[in-house]
Amino acid sequence: MPRGSRLGDHTNRSRAIGGDRRLGLAAKRVFDVVVATVVLVAAVPLLLLIALFVCIDSPGAVLYRQRRVGLDGRVFVILKFRSMVVGADALRDLLQPANEADGPLFKLENDPRVTGVGRWLRKLSLDELPQLLNVVAGDMSLVGPRPALPSEVATYDARTAGRLSAKPGITGPWQVSGRHSSSFEDYVSLDLDYVENRSFGGDLVLLACTVPVVLQRTGA
Repeated sequence: MPRGSRLGDHTNRSRAIGGDRRLGLAAKRVFDVVVATVVLVAAVPLLLLIALFVCIDSPGAVLYRQRRVGLDGRVFVILKFRSMVVGADALRDLLQPANEADGPLFKLENDPRVTGVGRWLRKLSLDELPQLLNVVAGDMSLVGPRPALPSEVATYDARTAGRLSAKPGITGPWQVSGRHSSSFEDYVSLDLDYVENRSFGGDLVLLACTVPVVLQRTGA
């Protein structure tokens, strides 16, 4: 067979794979927007109730805004219901010696900055509901790598930076596999595996698996 024919076949296969990937990403985006919008509309009474509890529990804004790094290193502002006291970020350095996580991550099992209502919101992942607005805006997806802080990304090597080739998700393999109990290397490996093998069907499986994890409050 002439060499040109082999090259032509390879090119056609590459184009087919590229077309399938673009079609999959388009389907994922439509699914994200539709599901996020439906859930937001249906959850309006719950969102208002949570906002009321946050206001009553402690002074400060209802929503917490924080810079995170998304697809291709683009920085966006993530939204959450505020679950900590005002000025919590400034207190992090003081608590760093008690950090229970490894790498650039920060975690305290009994973080003194978390409010009473915030503890329940975090256990049930209700503090993350406003991230559906990030999904609608296109900064996040329902499923994807864990959204990283700029300070974390500053420590990435070339391998770890591969996480940034997909939109961060509200849920993902790191949440289904143990959430905050995972080590830094564990969640990086899980996210890189997701990026390499992601599919629309796989996203549906991860979404389905997230429900029992949240209800059981595993690793919260």
